[in-house]
Amino acid sequence: MQERLQKILAHAGIASRRHAEEIIQSGRVTVNGAVVRELGVRADAACDVIAVDGARLPPAAPRRTIVVHKPRGIVSTLDDPEGRPTVRTLLGGIKSRLYPVGRLDVNTTGLLLLTNDGGLAAALLHPRRGVPRVYHAKVRGAPGEQALTRVRRGVHLEDGKTLPAEVRVFEQRPTKTWLEITVREGRSRLVRRLCEAVGHPVEKLARVRFGPLTLGKLSPGSWRDLTPGECGTLQRAAGLSAGAAAAAARPRRAPGTSRSPTWDATPSPRATGTRGSGGRARRGACCGGRRAGRSPR
Repeated sequence: MQERLQKILAHAGIASRRHAEEIIQSGRVTVNGAVVRELGVRADAACDVIAVDGARLPPAAPRRTIVVHKPRGIVSTLDDPEGRPTVRTLLGGIKSRLYPVGRLDVNTTGLLLLTNDGGLAAALLHPRRGVPRVYHAKVRGAPGEQALTRVRRGVHLEDGKTLPAEVRVFEQRPTKTWLEITVREGRSRLVRRLCEAVGHPVEKLARVRFGPLTLGKLSPGSWRDLTPGECGTLQRAAGLSAGAAAAAARPRRAPGTSRSPTWDATPSPRATGTRGSGGRARRGACCGGRRAGRSPR
């Protein structure tokens, strides 16, 4: 699969995406022996010979997706400039570089996906897919039918009107209410802002489902690989066809025998709808790796 060169370098652990762009522009990268300086060049890590400062990149890691039960106080990024603990601290035993699929704010707990499959991540987050995210929110007070109807119809926020959401009350207390809210867009702190806008601020928030996936019995701070069945279900939820998965799994040409990298003059987006990989993984894991793990205490 052809991807932008800076993305390939980042996935190989050479540098961050931004630093990888600087490396390319400085003329330190070659593809099949030719120096590349333009940021629009695409290459295939499985077929092309890519080198940085004369050293060839290691083979691409197998596709892998895991689910993490994020506890409160953990930042959903791999690095944090403020020095707060990040999701990386939970990934004991994982050597491959995985990236969060979207984010949960530092005080939100629950289901977080991490993957090295950029096509899958982009498809899951694409607004057109409308992949549902289900949250349990404890809010102040007792939302009436008028407030719930506003959430269901869409609420005007500072960054525009929200898409219609699903909401139901599943536990009522004297001064608090537990709501189940399903949204199909990935705006920052969306559920918290929705509840604030209708007069019932969130006190606790947990994501309990992403698309077809749930946490099950996974304890806070733990992670596990997706099963092959879960991988297939997730790909279908993301709109990735079985044909696309099969194409991604076909044998590739030997390194160094592919066609030259191609130039793409379109602007570089943060996420593109490239297709994810498929094929069978071994029983109990998705694209390699052990079945489950727990962060070191």
